[in-house]
Amino acid sequence: MTIHFRRDLEHLQQRILGQAGQVEQTVDRAIRALTERDSQLALQVMEGDNTIDQEENEVEEECLKILALHQPVAVDLRRIAAILKINTDLERMADLAVNIAERAHAFAQGQPMAIPSRLQEMTDLTNIMVRDSLDAFVRMDAALARRVCRLDEQVDACNRDIIRELIGVMKTRPDLIEQALNLFSASRHLERIADHATNIAEDVVYLVEGEIIRHHPEALQPRADNGKPGSPER
Repeated sequence: MTIHFRRDLEHLQQRILGQAGQVEQTVDRAIRALTERDSQLALQVMEGDNTIDQEENEVEEECLKILALHQPVAVDLRRIAAILKINTDLERMADLAVNIAERAHAFAQGQPMAIPSRLQEMTDLTNIMVRDSLDAFVRMDAALARRVCRLDEQVDACNRDIIRELIGVMKTRPDLIEQALNLFSASRHLERIADHATNIAEDVVYLVEGEIIRHHPEALQPRADNGKPGSPER
């Protein structure tokens, strides 16, 4: 690896991490706008989407320049390919956060309604998944990436409980159907953000081990030192 290539790769990695930080903040603010019924915060989230869109374009251009100039091979090529995919996942996460902000804005205009109790837990888990998937990428840590993938099941469970609770509300309180649908949509968008974090984690496993684990749940188990699936975590 040449000095110039190493410098360009490090700069690219810092950009993708900066973008991840923006996305994580955007998701958190969108959910806060929803739970606090803050229309102004929701509008700020919606207006800030252009910045992340622009960053996605610039990161993609930088990746293509590195591929053309340095023609990386093997693990370096896989790393650039992973950054390209992560870049797309982050932009889609930001779009979903904007969707949540739109639901938050609508929710704030309607009549008061209790927020499902598990929504904050779901938000916390999703933010952990976003942060840890990027940490796994930086550290080339396949074990951490697998833990991120396994967290997705907990997010899905939260989403199911929230939807079940909202369906119950809609059955007993027809006057709250519109508000419940806003929360239903927000929960679904949050679940999709967790799916994109899972995509990033799966790409990290491929980058480190050369193994495609997507659609192979058995491959998510912790690895023993010999590279074979080990005992489940306690």
